[in-house]
Amino acid sequence: MNLLDKLLIVSGLAFIAITALRNYRINDKLSPLWYLALTAILVLMSGVAYENTTIVSGLHYQILGFKLNWQFDSLSWFFAIITVVAALASSIFMSGDWARYYREKGGNYGMLQVALIANVLSMFLLLASSDLLTLFIGWEFVSWASFFMMILRPTSEAKKAAVKYAIYAMTGAMALLAAMVVIYTAGGSFEFKAVSIAFQGVSFLGQVILVVLLFAGFAIKMGLLPFHLWQAIAYAETPGPGAAFLGAISSRMGLFAIVLVIIKLVGLSNLAEMKFGANSINMQNIIAWIAALTTIIPTYIALQQHDAKRLLAWHGVGQGGYMLLGIMMFDSIGSAGGLMHVLNHASYQAALFLTVVAVVYRTGTSDLNRLGGLVTQMPLSFLVMLIGIIGLAGLPPMNGFVSKWMVYRSLLVNGQPLLFVAAVLGTLGTILSVYKLIHNTFLGQLRMEHREVREAPWSMMAPMLGLSVIVFITGFMPGLIMPWIASVQESVGLLAVEYTLGGIAFAKGGLDMIWVSGILFYGFGVGAVIFYLLGGKSKRVHQFDNYAGGHFLSSDVRYHYSNNFYPGLMHLIGTWYRGSFKWFEGVLVSIVSFISALFENMYRSRQPVILLVAVVLAGLYVVYKNYAGVVS
Repeated sequence: MNLLDKLLIVSGLAFIAITALRNYRINDKLSPLWYLALTAILVLMSGVAYENTTIVSGLHYQILGFKLNWQFDSLSWFFAIITVVAALASSIFMSGDWARYYREKGGNYGMLQVALIANVLSMFLLLASSDLLTLFIGWEFVSWASFFMMILRPTSEAKKAAVKYAIYAMTGAMALLAAMVVIYTAGGSFEFKAVSIAFQGVSFLGQVILVVLLFAGFAIKMGLLPFHLWQAIAYAETPGPGAAFLGAISSRMGLFAIVLVIIKLVGLSNLAEMKFGANSINMQNIIAWIAALTTIIPTYIALQQHDAKRLLAWHGVGQGGYMLLGIMMFDSIGSAGGLMHVLNHASYQAALFLTVVAVVYRTGTSDLNRLGGLVTQMPLSFLVMLIGIIGLAGLPPMNGFVSKWMVYRSLLVNGQPLLFVAAVLGTLGTILSVYKLIHNTFLGQLRMEHREVREAPWSMMAPMLGLSVIVFITGFMPGLIMPWIASVQESVGLLAVEYTLGGIAFAKGGLDMIWVSGILFYGFGVGAVIFYLLGGKSKRVHQFDNYAGGHFLSSDVRYHYSNNFYPGLMHLIGTWYRGSFKWFEGVLVSIVSFISALFENMYRSRQPVILLVAVVLAGLYVVYKNYAGVVS
């Protein structure tokens, strides 16, 4: 029994144990221990990441004569370690005071822990897939585990969001299943090598259809345009720390599949050679522009949000665009930036979501128009959010700056100025909206009803601070994780990035975050000395002990405004926003509503259901006959 077998078995045992003990309080303390055990196993497996090797599981099963196999390479390990750390942070956060709070609010805490371990187990099965069939099975497990977590919040909005996600997920699954049929017909197998064989064995139109089906199936899970409408609402409505976990890593399973199947198996050269319009554009350009638009549109939708969780959830959609955009440059720097951004985003997104959950725990609301001034009451939570938004905005010295810098540089070096401008526009929108988040939550005037608010309990602060340390350390010394990135690049056929402890090495110049961070801290230190030691004397007063404009300010005078946060900007872009974003969103909503109505009518009537079952049975018969012919 190798380490991969132990990882899968321990994951299964954890699922059984947490499910069996879901109604017992001891499960609150035992659940994080399971994730610690899984983390330890992955640490022991780290040779896969550093040495670019593969571990093949000794566990085998058969379904309808098809053998299921699992294996772990550096790509699998990279996504798995992010998954289990995000799950560990979420489990620790929810295991103490938050568990009591959630039960008092009528929530089913035991089932939330079951949903979390179900997601982790499903993701491990997906990440360890060694052929298309095991990938599809893992894909479906991940989809339904996510759905299970989404519906645990007992509100109509949460259930509507979960149903919308289920419709998208089924659509993606059908696209992936159709692609598998094409591959099996042309390649005669579900093995990964059959993807390359099938791609070479079909016409140009068949190649286009195959790539479109695969990309659509994976893009829906990732929330790329135009399949982004489900993600933000579904994640925002997921209960507490569950939203932090899903927002950190769940949708990145789509990116994993894109890298594995489209980049590695279909091949970089094949994508570049799929040209359209008098050879003026190819499939690589099309996917890159989809990624670029994904960085912009959801980001500016986030700017309009008044709920902290929805604002962060929309940013999760936009940040996926940076990941794919860097990878689609097909070079060492851009692809390294895209892959690193997966880890970076998971760390600061989980920290930010948990901070918002902590604020809700203390104040009872995530409405940005009903918060403010909490920095004096929750200083550590403010620090976590500050570190998180610096990372999300892509500013030094946090890790988000490193990965975005690599993506920017790759775009310029590869002669893509328009894509560069698109990426910068996305970053501009991010900076504006994350300032709104921290301003409306922690800065300005403290509301009277929040005067007794205190810092979050240490059971909640510990994972928040731990994630913040990851955000800073991987920004200050990105070379600590660069061996993982380089190994993943080599495993999928990309050039490996050259790196140092402080960042990236080039023949001429480079990026050294140790120097960048040192200069920043030196500048802040000098500024602090000048301000505090050489500046004028000041006196701290209560926020209501103020005299301004000839009037004393009392508690009923609001001087901290949060509604209509960027009126000047929205006045300038309002026409464009309504004519582009609103129109685009309206069209997509209409299409989705129409498809939903068709599905609803189909399942409510008898004849179409009979036809659907007949088609499925006929398809299974054809697959079985083809398989029997191959075996004979």
